[in-house]
Amino acid sequence: MARKHNLAGAKGHCCVLNLSTEVKQGRMTKASLSLQELRRKIYRKAKAEKHWRFWGLYCHVCKKEVLREAYRLAKANDGAPGIYGKSFEDIGAEGVEGFLEGIGQELLNRTYRPLPNRKVEIPKGNGKTRMLGIPTVKDRVVQGALKLLLEPIFEADFKDCSYGYRPKRHAHQAIDRVTKGILHGLTRVVDVDLSGYFDTIRHHLLLEKLARRVQDDDIMHLVKLILKANGKKGVPQGGIISPLLSNLYLNEVDEMMERAREVTRRNGYYNLEYIRSADDMVILIHGHPKENWLLQKVQKRLKEELDTLQVQMNREKTKVVNLKEGGCFSFLGFDFRLTRNREGKAYVSKTPRKKKRQEIGKKVKAALKANWNKPFREVIQTVNAIVRGWVNYFRIGNSTSTFNKVRNYLEMKVRRFVMRRKKLKGFGWKMWSREEIYGKWGLFNDYQIRYVPLKANPSR
Repeated sequence: MARKHNLAGAKGHCCVLNLSTEVKQGRMTKASLSLQELRRKIYRKAKAEKHWRFWGLYCHVCKKEVLREAYRLAKANDGAPGIYGKSFEDIGAEGVEGFLEGIGQELLNRTYRPLPNRKVEIPKGNGKTRMLGIPTVKDRVVQGALKLLLEPIFEADFKDCSYGYRPKRHAHQAIDRVTKGILHGLTRVVDVDLSGYFDTIRHHLLLEKLARRVQDDDIMHLVKLILKANGKKGVPQGGIISPLLSNLYLNEVDEMMERAREVTRRNGYYNLEYIRSADDMVILIHGHPKENWLLQKVQKRLKEELDTLQVQMNREKTKVVNLKEGGCFSFLGFDFRLTRNREGKAYVSKTPRKKKRQEIGKKVKAALKANWNKPFREVIQTVNAIVRGWVNYFRIGNSTSTFNKVRNYLEMKVRRFVMRRKKLKGFGWKMWSREEIYGKWGLFNDYQIRYVPLKANPSR
């Protein structure tokens, strides 16, 4: 009878999680686990035993099927080439299977060494820039394989208040939770801004957190190599595994805030709410004056927790806002305000931030310039893809006015683009009607707001 292996194997040997058996032609045979089932079993074990330390994981990182899936995910995400400039197209021409075979052998032989990340500066819109670290395709595949094995372990530990970079979670859920909190009286907001969070993560503290759940020397060594490829501290914004590691680094902050949420609950109602998406976090406190102590205490405790991680709050941007006094704060691209409709009923107004409107204009302008010589149908398809993603994100809020401005601006940009290609001046108002532009040309025109109904109050 086939032997059931534990969730780990001895050092230097490969293990397979809970191999099942089947009868075939009168004898028992081992049925290999799919990657999906492997991840599911790891998650269940991690969820059931909060102090279990996983070992024997490295052999799975080296497997062809894991590397193949990591390659598929990396390619689907596309992205710019790394320091040597080799793209997915180049690898496809040379042969993907041979490429993955080479990575697997390097990992098995312990000769794999990641290359330095290619540094790219991205404008932030406030005159400053954000530094991205772009790994090579090979390093992206290795990071992706590592993430496939580590993610289910730490997903079992991550808290409900965390939404960024997590499977089956997205920004709209976080925005919905903020909205519910405000509508139930949590109208004082600590809008927290962290200074250069990703660039200041301390490697030794991160590795300590990783080691609490991973007892595998090869895995730990591989993570160290990946971190060092970006410098002495920080995780690269652009790395495949960076989002997972950045969430792990702040998980104890999430735990502290969730405990505070529970212990300050009175008569079935919450007086505190905390929502985080990556390094973007807000704390909601009840608006009653008797909770003034809580407003002060939670800021003090948050600073203490962040200090232990050597993460600094930006004092200029971190602020306390009272929504009942007309205050406004920003979270995940929206400006939040508490206002009233014509009937006097309070509601939370969520409008796209001005800089987000400006960003979409710049992206479309750059796309038109980059596709100057392409067939017009391809140009429209490119513009539509950019606009559709932006509109789908912001259509859950009070975005009608912003959408009208964006639609008018983009229509003028496309009109001007066509006129210039024809070597004519103006916008062609008399040459093409709106019906022709949105109908015959096919320019994106779905700017309808789609309100998502709020679920029952979870605070009761």
